[in-house]
Amino acid sequence: MSIFIGDNVEAVSETLIRGLRHKATQLRIHSVQATSNAGSGHPTSCCSAADIVATLFFHVLHHDVKDPKNVANDRFILSKGHAAPLLYAAWAEAGFLDPEDLRQLRQIDSDLEGHPTPRLPFVQVPTGSLGQGLSAGVGMALNAKYLDHLSARTYVLLGDGECTEGSVWEAAEIASHYQLDNLCAIVDINRLGQSGPTIHEHHMEAYHDRWAACGWHPMVIDGHDLHELVNAFQEAATIENQPSVILAKTRKGAGISFLEDQPGRHGKVLNDDETEKALQELRSQLETNVPEMRVEMHSPSSAPPRPTNHALPFPEYEQTDAVATREAFGAALQELGKHNSSVVALDGDVKNSTHVKKFAESHPKRFFEQFIAEQNMVGVAMGLASSGKVPFASTFACFLTRAYDFIRMAAIGHSNIKLMGSHAGISIGEDGPSQMGLEDIAMMAAQPNMTVLYPSDAVCTHWAVGAAAGHDGPVYIRTTRPKTPILYHNQESFRIGGSKVLRENEADVVTLVTAGITLFEALAAYDELRQQGIFVRVIDLYSIKPIDQEALLEHGRITEGRMLTIEDHYEHGGLGDAVLKAVSKECIRVHGLAVRAIPRSGKSEVLLDRFGINAQAIIEKVHDMIGATSETP
Repeated sequence: MSIFIGDNVEAVSETLIRGLRHKATQLRIHSVQATSNAGSGHPTSCCSAADIVATLFFHVLHHDVKDPKNVANDRFILSKGHAAPLLYAAWAEAGFLDPEDLRQLRQIDSDLEGHPTPRLPFVQVPTGSLGQGLSAGVGMALNAKYLDHLSARTYVLLGDGECTEGSVWEAAEIASHYQLDNLCAIVDINRLGQSGPTIHEHHMEAYHDRWAACGWHPMVIDGHDLHELVNAFQEAATIENQPSVILAKTRKGAGISFLEDQPGRHGKVLNDDETEKALQELRSQLETNVPEMRVEMHSPSSAPPRPTNHALPFPEYEQTDAVATREAFGAALQELGKHNSSVVALDGDVKNSTHVKKFAESHPKRFFEQFIAEQNMVGVAMGLASSGKVPFASTFACFLTRAYDFIRMAAIGHSNIKLMGSHAGISIGEDGPSQMGLEDIAMMAAQPNMTVLYPSDAVCTHWAVGAAAGHDGPVYIRTTRPKTPILYHNQESFRIGGSKVLRENEADVVTLVTAGITLFEALAAYDELRQQGIFVRVIDLYSIKPIDQEALLEHGRITEGRMLTIEDHYEHGGLGDAVLKAVSKECIRVHGLAVRAIPRSGKSEVLLDRFGINAQAIIEKVHDMIGATSETP
């Protein structure tokens, strides 16, 4: 077994080693002071990784400290985000932060939060929900190697505990598949998790074998031996066509004798006496007469191409066409790729169903298949977005539930990712409930920074894709499986936060609000009700979040407070709840038709009828609403 244990350690300048040891001690001192001052934090987790971070920041990384967003910078992701004080300490020692700022750790008005967020310019993606950093690192490495052709490298520091997360191994597989030799992971194997020992503790061969099996170049070292750290990073930089991982055996609380390798100290700060004792011990370890440690900067091997970004042209649909919105999404994305070179596409092995295959065929260098690994797909999209790209990641709406924690973190970081969920609702038919996205609107709309679009026809879908690309922040586009008629002219305009009135009359008695497949059911109900002499208003609420509150209130007033929502989604948290909230300040009674039970396999039209969201159900509900009103004294 080939395990890097220091046998091949080359001669390293003792001056360098002394300087790095001094910096590592400074990082431990800052981490203890900051967490003790804050009264919360993870000092022992910072201490175990201090030697790794010191070596990275003051010997390995090439970056412009004064310009953390410089495209030529090497990238560093602290996946074990609870060690945030260590990250802040490194940037303070590097000169970007004032060391005095570290006293503001975890304070309400400070950007030095308990876990890193992109409020800080040197944090590309938020971390702290463990198991996500490596996926983002894959996205950054893909961008540098295949898109911008930069010599910059990406480094991701993980904890051993988070290596039980499945998303880590999703990322490991994809990194190997794409031969990301510009990616280096470092695992801080300090043996202790939050509540007890980690699954493999210090069984280093187990870690070695797992990473090797995924196609990585693993190196097992003593994570407190600076000679071995320096040489491991040097070796990683020479490996071709595969990513490298440094498996660093460390001790939690390293550098503080009474804390080292002690269970039960995760996430616990030192009391006053312990703080003073620890600082005295650490200060005694500081080197004297050490040289100034400079952070290096290098230029990219070639400047990244200047992106093109031209307006998306009009679509060319005929009014007689019938096109599924998922198909229109693929066509729009393909066309967008011609006019915006920053657009990148990812897919979860369903590109023939999401129709992202069109983009892959037209723009193969900007398409990255992520296979059946939805968590990693969203994380990679976050990494690409942090590198200046506009990533569209697509799969069935139901499968995005697997990636919801990544989506949540993307919203926290205001990541510029674009998600498309296809095959939404019971209208997909015979595949059954496991394939039906029926909670996706609720899931996406719950995130404060998320825009949610639900186009009903191909034209609206086309413009939704363009609007998503131009919007700063995460966007979710919901599409459906069945083909639907063209509702709009190609020149129609759609804005985020808007809606469309498709049917209206001065005699309208009820406002029908819907989107997607049920919009066509509402239009069919309109035709039948009109034959009966009953007029209803039909609203296409293609933008669910932000919602067109002003228009909804106006239509509700016109129809004397009678409003009916219809949606191919579960009852709670969907379009109906969004409408209810929007009009709640006025006396508008919102009735709702939605899927209220676990569906089953069947024909689309049979399912719409069985679960009460088809034209007949709308007609019956309208009769109930106006009948109840007429009987009210």
